[in-house]
Amino acid sequence: MIRAVGFDLDETLAVPERDRSTLLTEAIRAVDAEDLLGSLTRESYLDAHREHSGDRTREPVFEALVEEHTDGEGAVDPARLTDAYRRVVEESLVPVERAASLVRTLRETYRVGLLTDGPVRTQRGKLETLGWTDLFDAVVVTGDLPEPKPDPRTFRRLLAVLDADPAEAVFVGDHPEMDVAGASAAGLYAVQVCYAGGPDPHPDADATVERDELADRLPAVLESF
Repeated sequence: MIRAVGFDLDETLAVPERDRSTLLTEAIRAVDAEDLLGSLTRESYLDAHREHSGDRTREPVFEALVEEHTDGEGAVDPARLTDAYRRVVEESLVPVERAASLVRTLRETYRVGLLTDGPVRTQRGKLETLGWTDLFDAVVVTGDLPEPKPDPRTFRRLLAVLDADPAEAVFVGDHPEMDVAGASAAGLYAVQVCYAGGPDPHPDADATVERDELADRLPAVLESF
């Protein structure tokens, strides 16, 4: 019997209204660092982010990027660029249709938690922007932890605060490796959220749900386990 449900945040319950490359460009322009536009790309950002995913803020990410892509003379302050990027991401974020009502409905039957990768300030700020600070029974942000998703220990940390065993829990997320494979390796059921232009379903997914049908279809999927 399922007792607990965990959710991913980004691209699962909330999405940016503009693509991430556009948001990065907006942040660079906000701090008058146009010289970085040709070299500081979404790909270079992701490379740096992978090396600093456990940090509490994105500042180490932007410190590495500024050092790599400038000669140091009049270089933009990484702290300013960090704040600018955080602001544009938060301002662009919108909830998936009826996401909050879905979580509230599920909490009538299950313990419901959120497990999200990223810096603590960034991810907590997103919840504040969305008005979701009290939406879940528990929130785990991997910036607080030594191991991000897909490490099975991270999923077990969520289960510990939800007071559930892996066989009693389902994790819902969009990323094939971070969410689906990670949850499956930790012993949870895994539901992959799919959307146009997104990744293909992972073979470890126990079920898939289209993101624009999440509120309508997920309750029945959970009952099927």
